[in-house]
Amino acid sequence: MSKIALVDDDRNILTSVSMTLEAEGFEVETYNDGQAALDAFNKKMPDMAVFDIKMPRMDGMDLLQRVRQKSRMPVIFLTSKDDEIDEVLGLRMGADDYVKKPFSQRLLVERIRALLRRQEAVAGDVVGDTEETKLMTRGSLTMDPLRHAVSWKGQDVSLTVTEFLLLQALAQRPGFVKSRDQLMDVAYDDQVYVDDRTIDSHIKRLRKKMRTVDTDFSAIETLYGIGYRYNEE
Repeated sequence: MSKIALVDDDRNILTSVSMTLEAEGFEVETYNDGQAALDAFNKKMPDMAVFDIKMPRMDGMDLLQRVRQKSRMPVIFLTSKDDEIDEVLGLRMGADDYVKKPFSQRLLVERIRALLRRQEAVAGDVVGDTEETKLMTRGSLTMDPLRHAVSWKGQDVSLTVTEFLLLQALAQRPGFVKSRDQLMDVAYDDQVYVDDRTIDSHIKRLRKKMRTVDTDFSAIETLYGIGYRYNEE
């Protein structure tokens, strides 16, 4: 049974969402501020978490930053209806997805399931010598899906599940263009709708992480109006 942490200062949301998730078979822990959640996470991390952004004591952005120092667990942000800046910033900081308030609880459940499935696959629950599971080397890049390990020029790079899947999809066929729609199919469940900005934000975050080990990293090329391409064989 997967354990989900809900962090939101709106008690109505905590109550209604936790009831929905428990009915779907999840174990749920609720926290009404970021500091209380962090104190609990320091003892034991849940399998994934849903954070509101605007909270007292410690907001969702700060909480995510603290979590990413020690864990790659999937995180979904809850954002206000018109807070596009928060969405983009959250993705750049390492969130895996976001859901706008007011939201469909069914949609939230589907996104949670999609992220957990990808986390399990990347962690090695899906075995076998396939393109998605075998060790891959492309130029300076090495990816080991079964261990969720990535290195560039011999230096380790820590990626979220979504970032890993996007890089893997691009690197599997160097020189070939992947459209945003194709990358959305790789990174998201068919029942989950995301727009182009979400993929763009993940790619920006991915490039930034790669440039922490190589400031000249340029293997991912943007083809404006078309998509992205990985250029190292």
